[in-house]
Order: sequence, then C-alpha cells, then structure tokens
Amino acid sequence: VSQKCMLDFSYYDLLMAIGVTFPLITGGVDLSIGTGMVCYALIAGSLVRNNNLPVVLAMLLCIVLGIIVGAANGVLIGIMNLPPFLATLCTCMITRGAGSLCSATPWPGLTQEGGWFHSIFKITVGTGRSASRYPIGFLWMIILVLVMEYVLNHTKFGRYTIAIGSNKEAAALSGINVKFYHVMVYVVCGLFTGLAAIAYAAVTPTVQPGTGAGLEMDAIGGVFVGGVAATGGYGSVIGTLAGIFVITLLKTGLPYIGLQATWQQIITGAVLITAVLIDIMKEKKAAAKYFSKLNKKNASYDRCKTAGYETTEGFQGMFGDSIVICVFWGRRNERGSLRGIIYKKTILNVYLKGGNFK
Repeated sequence: VSQKCMLDFSYYDLLMAIGVTFPLITGGVDLSIGTGMVCYALIAGSLVRNNNLPVVLAMLLCIVLGIIVGAANGVLIGIMNLPPFLATLCTCMITRGAGSLCSATPWPGLTQEGGWFHSIFKITVGTGRSASRYPIGFLWMIILVLVMEYVLNHTKFGRYTIAIGSNKEAAALSGINVKFYHVMVYVVCGLFTGLAAIAYAAVTPTVQPGTGAGLEMDAIGGVFVGGVAATGGYGSVIGTLAGIFVITLLKTGLPYIGLQATWQQIITGAVLITAVLIDIMKEKKAAAKYFSKLNKKNASYDRCKTAGYETTEGFQGMFGDSIVICVFWGRRNERGSLRGIIYKKTILNVYLKGGNFK
C-alpha cells in the first residue's frame, strides 16, 4: 500500500520538477507551479461538474492554462527583466486567488462517467472485490524523463537553456536570441504544471481551493537534490527523477517510522542543504582539476607575455558536465586593443553547435 501511495504522490511532484528544472538551469525559478497546479485542476474540475465539460477537454484546458501562465512568467522575466523570484511570486498569488474563487471540486471517480482518465495512472484488472489496480503512471514518467533529458542535452533549445544559465551576456553575444529562449523555458515549465494538474486531480479525491502553496518546494527541492546547480548553468532531468524519488521517500516514508510532520520538514531541509553543499564542493573540485590540466597543456602566461602576447578572460561557465573557459590570446595593435578578443563569438558558437572545445 505504501508503495502505491508513494507513486501516487510522486506523479505530480515529478511532473512539476521536470518543468521547473529548465528555469532553474537558467538561474531562475518558478514559485507558481504549486498553486498553479491546484488552480488549473479546480477550474477544469468545476467546468466538468457544473457545465458538463468533457473530461478530455478539461485535461486540455489544464495544459492550456499552464502554458498561458508560463508564457506570462516568461514575458515578465525574459522580456521585462523582472527578477524571477518576484515575478513568479506574483503569479503564485494570482493563481492561488483564482483557485479560491472555485468551490471544492471532485473530478469524476473511477466508476463514474468520465472517470476513464484515472486509468492513465492506474489500470484496473478484474471486477468487484477481486479487482486489482496496478500503477502504470511511472511508465509515462520514465518516458517523459528520457524525452526531456534528450531535449536538454541534444537539441538547440536545451543547449541554449544551459548557455543562458551559464552566462547570459556571453550567450547573447554569441548570437542566441536570449529573450525568446528565456520565455520558452517558462512555457515548458507551464506545460508540465498543466500535466501535473491532471495527475493531481487523478490521485486527489477532492481538489480543495486555496491550497497548493508549498507544493512547489518539494519539486524545487527534488531538482536541487538531483544535481541542478543552485546558480544555474547545468543539470540533468534524470538527476531530477532521482531527486524526486528521495524527496518522496522522505515525505511518505518517514511517517512509517513514527516521525511527526515537523521532524519530516527538518530532515528534508537538512537533506537539501547537504545536497547543495555537495554540489558546490564538486564544482570547485572540477574547476581546480580543469585549471590544473589547462596550465599543463597550454604555454604559461609568462612565456606568452615575453613573446609579446597578453591574455584576457572572455568567458567562464558550465555547459552540461564540463567547465568551459575561454581565454583569448593576442597582441595589442597600435591603438592598444587586443586583437584576439574577436574570437569570442566564434569559440562559443562552435561549442554550442556541438563542437569540441580545445
């Protein structure tokens, strides 16, 4: 029973976490996913109950509402340059208030008309008391994780997302349309929040208005435990899956050993702090190792300076699991400027197109 309960809780947490992975990689955040998820489920559920809206259209409405709010966040952050924390805090309050306008709404039960959508996450075998329900939702979750991991690491959208989080200014200088991709990152987050609303409605008997605040912390915490850098620049959707497993295990497993809710929160917070500290230490260790190799491979600064060359640091950041440091060499011309700086855009573009950095 506990395993099934754990899977039920993990579906919407994981969907929210997959979506918010992308804003966190850019160095941003989305605080509206928790209240947004509940708000979309309430609005769509009310239309199903009160206006006989078909369940399939209600599911599509959840996704559309998520995309709209995500696009609004993207415009506020990517185009209007509002701080992500402030912009998404405002939309968090708006979605929570909008959800409170609806009454407590149960979506159709499994045996009721329109209750077929429960079978997306659990399939029923048999009838009557001998019937058994098997969770198949985790199969869809695995597929989504693999798809989004591919998107993050092998598509232009994913590479540009990492580039923006690593160094937004350098990404813009390399020719990336930073504003467009910044907006799209939050659209993707909104899309997965809409999917999470469907999962939440499927596993929650009655969606209560005014709730959802704090649910985003489980998703964001799972992303950090999964290895996404607190400052942005790199991360993994597969790591997010592992992080959500840990968070869900703590949330549903600790009560079985007799710990109260307050101790659950304390332990979860301690785990998050530990995960962030480990990430910082790994980053410093990787940087030190790379600098050591760089010093051995390249000519020393003193020898180049003797030959009439100087250096300037053009770009430093993280792409995927690799540290990328571009140092530009050149002689000063008659006007006193370094000619080597012209290679800044070329080197970054080559890397973003999949070329090897040497």
